[in-house]
Amino acid sequence: MSTPRKLIVGLGNPGSTYAQNRHNAGFLCIDAFASKHGLSFNKMMFRGLTAHGTIEGQSLALVKPMTFMNLSGECVGSLARFYKVPPEAVLVIYDDLDLPPGQLRLRAQGGAGGHNGMKSIIAHLGTEAFPRLRIGIGRPPDRMAPRDYVLQDLTQVELDQLRATFDRAAEGIRLWLTEGIERAMNWVNAAPAKPKSQQASSDAIARDG
Repeated sequence: MSTPRKLIVGLGNPGSTYAQNRHNAGFLCIDAFASKHGLSFNKMMFRGLTAHGTIEGQSLALVKPMTFMNLSGECVGSLARFYKVPPEAVLVIYDDLDLPPGQLRLRAQGGAGGHNGMKSIIAHLGTEAFPRLRIGIGRPPDRMAPRDYVLQDLTQVELDQLRATFDRAAEGIRLWLTEGIERAMNWVNAAPAKPKSQQASSDAIARDG
C-alpha cells in the first residue's frame, strides 16, 4: 500500500442512531465516493475509519472520524501528522446550514462558520488553510435550535436531493486531485445546468411574462 499523499475527510457522528442525520451529510458523501471508486472503509487508524487506494494516479486515504463530530480534529490531525500530509492536501467534506439542501460550495480555506467539527480540525491542524467542500442542508424551520435540526434524520426528499449532488461532488474531488483547487472550485461553484424540462418551463415563463 502506497503512503497516502492526500486525505479526504467526511464528517459525521458514528453509529446507527446518527446514520441518516443531516449532520452526517459528510459521511454519506464520502461513502458514495468510496463506493464509486471501489474502496472500502476497513482499517481503523487514530480513531478514524479509513479506506486506502489510488484514484487518478493519486495515493490517498478516505477518512471518517469515529470520535463524534466535535472531536473530529483529533483523528484528522493525527493522520495528517502520521502521513506527513500538509493542510492544503486535506479536503474536508461537511454539512452547512447556510446553503440550501443539496447545494455545494468548495473553498481553498476559511473559518469554521460555527461548525464544531471544523473548529476541532482547525485547532488540530493549526491552520484554516485547507480545502473544504460544504454540502447544504438548509436552515432549521421557525424557532428550532440548530443543534436539534442537524441531529434530525433527513427527510426522503432531502436525502434524494443530497444523493443527486454526490456525483457532482465526486467530479469536484476528481478535479481537485488532478487539476488543483482553483479548477475544482470553478467547476463545483458554478450553478449546475437545469434539466431540460425545467429550462423549457423557465423559458416559457420568461416568454409569456
